[in-house]
Formats: sequence, C-alpha cells, structure tokens
Amino acid sequence: MKKIAISFVLSFMIAAVSFAQLDRSQFPKSGPAPEIKIGEAETFTLNNGLKVFVVQNDKLPRVAFTLVLERDPLLEGDKAGLTGFVGDMMTGGTTTRTKDQLDEEVDFIGGSLSAGSTSIFASSLKKHQSKILELMADVLYNPVFPQEELDKLKKQSLTALATSKDDPGAISSRLVNAMIYGKDHPYGEVTTEETINNITVEDIKKYYETFFKPNIAYLAIVGDMDKAEAEKVVNEFFAKWEPGDVPTFTYKTPERPEENVVGLVDRSSSVQTNINIVQPVNLKIGDENYISSRLVNQILGGGSSSRLFMNLREDKGYTYGAYSSISSDKLIGEISANAAVRTEVTDSAVVQFIYELDRLVKSGVTEEELEKAKSNLAGSFGRSLESPSTIANFALNTERYNLPKDYYATYLQKMNSYTVEDINKAAVDLIQPDKMYITAVGNGSEIKDKLAQFGEVRMYDNMGDPAKEIEMADASMTAEKVLENYISAIGGEEAVSQIKAAKLVMAADVMGNAVQIAMTFDDANMRFGQKTMVMGNVMQSSTMMDGKGSISAQGQTIEMTDEQYEEAKMNAFFIPELHYAAMGYAIQLDGVKDVDGTPAYKVIISNPSGAKVINYYSVDSGLKIKNENEKAGDTFYSDYQEKNGVLIPMSWTMKSPMLPVPLEAKIETLQINPPLTETDF
Repeated sequence: MKKIAISFVLSFMIAAVSFAQLDRSQFPKSGPAPEIKIGEAETFTLNNGLKVFVVQNDKLPRVAFTLVLERDPLLEGDKAGLTGFVGDMMTGGTTTRTKDQLDEEVDFIGGSLSAGSTSIFASSLKKHQSKILELMADVLYNPVFPQEELDKLKKQSLTALATSKDDPGAISSRLVNAMIYGKDHPYGEVTTEETINNITVEDIKKYYETFFKPNIAYLAIVGDMDKAEAEKVVNEFFAKWEPGDVPTFTYKTPERPEENVVGLVDRSSSVQTNINIVQPVNLKIGDENYISSRLVNQILGGGSSSRLFMNLREDKGYTYGAYSSISSDKLIGEISANAAVRTEVTDSAVVQFIYELDRLVKSGVTEEELEKAKSNLAGSFGRSLESPSTIANFALNTERYNLPKDYYATYLQKMNSYTVEDINKAAVDLIQPDKMYITAVGNGSEIKDKLAQFGEVRMYDNMGDPAKEIEMADASMTAEKVLENYISAIGGEEAVSQIKAAKLVMAADVMGNAVQIAMTFDDANMRFGQKTMVMGNVMQSSTMMDGKGSISAQGQTIEMTDEQYEEAKMNAFFIPELHYAAMGYAIQLDGVKDVDGTPAYKVIISNPSGAKVINYYSVDSGLKIKNENEKAGDTFYSDYQEKNGVLIPMSWTMKSPMLPVPLEAKIETLQINPPLTETDF
C-alpha cells in the first residue's frame, strides 16, 4: 500500500512538472496523417458498356444498387423543370405494374426504390435482392409515364414555385445563378409556370429514350455481395439494356466581372437581408487546388469557429450565422459567402464579408488556423468512411474524374502535407475579392443606396430577371392621390363611408385540409376579431377592442403589447384607406413597381411607432392588388365584386413564412353593416 502511495505521489509530481513546462502559447503540432485503409471496389464492365463497381460489406445482410448516368448538363429551355419530373414519372408505373402495385411490392419486402433524371436507387435485405432487382429493372426498361402522374407532378411543382417566389432563400439562389451563369446556361435557367405547363409526356419519354443508355452509366453495388455474384446478377438483369448514342453539350464558361457588381431583389416586407457574395471558379475533384480549397474554405467560413462566423456573429452580432463554400464541378464551380442579416446592418455586413475575403487573400492564414482546419476535415473524412456507400462513391469519382487509384487512400496524407504557404497560395489562386457578385434580397428602399458603395446596383425580380423599370406617366402623382383614386375606383367616398362594419368567412384548402377564416370588422368602434379554423376546429383567434388586443392558440392567450396592438391596428379596418389620415399614419409613394406583370403604385404606410405596411394599387384600375406586411407576409387581392355599391375583393392569396404553401382563400359569406355584439369578437 505504501509503495502504491509513493508511486502515486511521484506520478503526480512528474505530471505537475510537465504541465509547468508545457508552452500553451503554441498550438500543438499535428501528428503524421494516419494510414487510411479503404476497401477497394472491384470492377467489371458489361458488353453494353455498363461499368460496375462492387464494394463487399457483409456486416449486415443488406445490399444496395445505385445506377448513375454520366451526361452533360442539359439546357431545358422552354421545358425548364422537365428533368425534375423524370424520376417520379419512371416510378409512376410500368407495363407490368401500376404505381400502387410497384409501391406495395417494394414495401412488402421492406425495400427502397427511387429514381431521378440521372439515377435509379434500390436496396433491400439480402434475401430479397432478386425481387428488388426485378423491380428496379422493370422501372428501367418498362416505364409507361402515365399522364395522370405528370398532371399531379405539375400541380405540385406549380405550388412549390408559387411558394418559392416569396422565399428569400429561393429568391437569392435564383439571383445568384442568373448573375453568374445567365439564363442561357444550364445552371442559370429558371423554371416558370409557363415552362412547367409546356412539359408533356412525350417530352419525358424522349428524354428517357435519349439518355438512359448503359454506355454512359455506372452501377455501384454495396453490401453483402462479392464480385462473382455481382457479375451473375448484373448480367441477369442489365445485360439486355441496349446501348446508344448520347448527345453531348458544351457551354460558354462564365467569367468573373471586371469589378464588383451588386444584384438586388427588392422584397419590401423583409426585416432582414439575405446576402450572398459569389464568383465562379474553375475547380474539379482532383485539381491541384481541390484539397487545399477544402482547407481554405474551412478557415474562411466552414463552421462555427471560422473567420466569417466569429466576425459577423460573435463579434458584430449581425446574424445567427455566416458561412462560405467552395464547390467543385466538372463544368464550373462556385465560391460563396453568405448570411441573413438585419436590414439596418446590411451594408456593414457586406463590408465585413469583403474585409474577410480580402484579408484571407492578402494576409493569409495562421499555423493555428491551418491545424484546426486539418483536424476538423480529417475527422469528417474519417466519419464518412463508416458508410460503405462512401467507398462506392470514391470508386465512382475515381473513374468519372480520372483520379489516381490511390487518390482517396492517400487523401489525408496529401491534406496533412499542406503548409501555410501552400494554403496562402491557394487562396490567391482561387479568390479575387474585387471581382465578386454581391447579391442581396431585402427591403430595397432601405438598402439600395447603401449598397451602391460596393458597385453598380442592378435590380432583379424574384425570378432572377432584370426588374422592369417603370416610370410614372403622371409626374404629379402622390400617395394621397393614389388612395383617393382607390376609393373612387371601388365606389366613391360616399358609398365607401357607409360601410361601418362587416363580417366575412373565407374558405381555403391547405394540403388537403379545409381551412376557414372568419373576420369581424367594427370600424366605427375600433373592434376587430379573427378566427382561423382547420377541419372545423379553432386553431387560432385574435381580438382587438377597448384599446387592447390578444391572441389565443392551443389553449393559451397572450396579451398584445402596446406596440403590437398599434401595429395590428394597421390591418384591423375593413377598408383601412379611409382611416390612415385620422390615425396619424404617414404615407409615402415609392414609385411604380411590377406586381406579377401589373404596373402598380407602391405606397408605404407607417404608424408613429415605426411599423409599416405596404400596399400596391394598379396604375390602370386604381384597385389594391397586394399588401405586404413584415410579420404576416403578403396578400394578393383579386376578383372584385360589387357589394352594397362597393367593389370588394372576393379572392385573397396569402403567402407567409408560417404557411407551407400559398393559401388561396375565397370569401364565401359577406355581411355589410350587420348587428354586432361582444360575442362576435
């Protein structure tokens, strides 16, 4: 026992001395990169040109088959969106099975089967591999492309497109692609309602017949199967697949701008700005700068300890997170630095983005940053090896990009060999901070002038097209005149003023659920009530009366603050234009804007506390066609009908971040000047 105690004391003393002598100011040097033993994929090729890769893994009795087509990017033109339908159309039924039968057979064996425009994937337990291959082959050889499936897919796509038009992230993506690539490039073209409606079953069939050929295909098999068995089953199910000529395409390589250019989409209801600073980069897997680009990006904006994150979030507090990426592609890659920031700090955030890009190129990285980046990326690489499919992807990449056979086996050694000087050179080779596309999606009236300091500001719409510059034909037009014209257009001040109260019920359908919205307006006594019901159950209600407001949902009631009440009051009148002046609201005309093809006056209404709503009034008809609200989202008005001598919009389309899809609501019942009691609120 005494020896144990002495030994413990000596050990403690040695540890203490060692600790005292350790220089904590120096980041520990990384050890030599570990030897990565990656299981090699065995390969063979069928007579029809199909290249097969087999990664045997018998830890689980499962097997997966991934078929990949290697075709050039496709410019879809007036059929943009077509390739997004191909996979679902192929699994929509075959000459031997309906879609339901196909789904039932896959489910019965606990398998998985899916397809895309350049792939088919199938997996199952080992004992069911013959069945899943039979189903996979049926989809590959015998799709029937049912019209009803295309009709359903078109409807879903149109709904998703409508939602994306109000999604800042989707808008930002379209803007970036339009500026870098242009609409005549596969990576820049945009799917629209028109292109979706142009797509026919014959177009899908033609695509399938043109590109689904074995001579441009790779099949990766991962799981409980050796090469000998793979050769047998692949020959059984894929040898009869007929090869054919496949067209190839070339496109003009996008170039960086001569100087920084700013692209802006005006989204007036935004309370933050989506910033993305981008430029194209020629970078492919296996290029000299490919691995070093991973390290450069990790240091710049690859995580929560990166320069962008630490600057814009931790130091400045502009955003919840700022990140970057450097993507590789056989055609053209992309460098991107992005964040969503508060409107008022938009220009300050852009300054910091450019500062960090410039600092990276001119001042380089530190040894400590490089060691951290190596450690993070090595860990990610190691974790990826836990998945057998990773080995198959490595094999596919080796073939597709003509990589050295030991490229992935020596990946960590190559990454670990990079020095600070190597990474600094890579940053200079890859990034040009003075030739960026600076894109922003946000409140144009608040940020446009501030962004001009970074370069020429080009305006775009939410589909990535240059915004239509519409001049006011009447130079004397004012916000007050716009509102007067609106009151005149819907029936005149005398008729409109007779409406003191109203009750309405709107009906809508949200993803198959019946929704009703009941509203009660008592303009004379400043009372308002609203109930939202789903399948007959009240999900949310709000009440405003006696100078107070509350919101109830899921059994809980929250009282509005004074500021919230004043903001809600801006939309609590049946015809609010009659009350703006009396409420002391400021109104401002912000030119003529294009609202889905209709020129409209943009009028900004502000209350004394600073809250805003924005209305758009048709230049031609004078009618209100859109309302923007920072909190509630956008509402579009149409189908005006005469009620009690006043034109009322009977169709409302509501788009909000809180709604999964646009809500198309129609007024089913409308009462003008009904008797009201407190129970109505």
